[in-house]
Amino acid sequence: MATVTRLYRQQIFRPSYILSRHLAEDTEFRVLNLKTTRSQPVQRKKLKKPDVLPPRSYQMPVDQDWGSVWPGPRSFHPATVPLPIRQGYVDKGAPPGKYGNAELMKIPNFLHLTPPVIKRQCEALKRFCTPWPRGLETDSKCEDHFPVEVASSNYCYSSPSIRDPMARIVTVKVKLSRIPLDEHAKDKFLRLVGDRYNESTDMLTIVTDRCPLRKQNYDYAMYLLTALFHESWRVEAWEKLKSEADMEYYDWKVSASKKSIETLFGKEHTDITHADTYSQTVDALMNEGESEYSVTKYGEAVRQMLQLPQ
Repeated sequence: MATVTRLYRQQIFRPSYILSRHLAEDTEFRVLNLKTTRSQPVQRKKLKKPDVLPPRSYQMPVDQDWGSVWPGPRSFHPATVPLPIRQGYVDKGAPPGKYGNAELMKIPNFLHLTPPVIKRQCEALKRFCTPWPRGLETDSKCEDHFPVEVASSNYCYSSPSIRDPMARIVTVKVKLSRIPLDEHAKDKFLRLVGDRYNESTDMLTIVTDRCPLRKQNYDYAMYLLTALFHESWRVEAWEKLKSEADMEYYDWKVSASKKSIETLFGKEHTDITHADTYSQTVDALMNEGESEYSVTKYGEAVRQMLQLPQ
């Protein structure tokens, strides 16, 4: 009876022990292994660098067509240009070469505008052009037929608006000798234009930029030129009352010196020998001021006119 009871107890407690062990295995947290390990090592492929061709400039013939190599504007490329170009500054050293040189790449170049390429492009554009007019072979002939020169500028750039305020400016140039003026009108014309007249080149320059459009500024410049011309020829009543002391410059033809020599010789100054030389020296002496040269010339002109020994 006792033996039976012992066996029964063992059968009762054994299942509970096994049950608790399986329960502990189920409740234990599993470890997340992100790194996978392989039993056999992986053989990496050896990288084989491809053979790099030499620069193109080393293979270029001397008599090649450069217009086909560099047909249009582009950034500088050292392997394409067969020239030992250097750009930049190195303290106590030579300028850097063309390879890896940012100074050469960021500046514009004109390698596409060589003389042979320009000649080729001009030959291609000739069929779109008309023959040059006859009688305008030289610049002097062009100035004779077209004395007024009009200049304006066009601008092209990347911007939200294609309108540039500088494009409205119009410049009109004309030589003063091409405008029919007498002495009075010329003097008045020069006083009206002020510093717009260049005496060394005899060029009058009118720049208009007041109006918003180029056509308006061109019309305004033509109006100014026309108004200056007609205003210069107009003689006011008060201008006739001007005496020699009121003149802005010394004019020998209306001076007392002219009347004196006409009274002395008893005839008009046009009939007096060497009167023109005398008038020129007097004008230079009075307008340019006294100097050793002007006084000497004046004395020689007086002796020559009065036929006195030098």
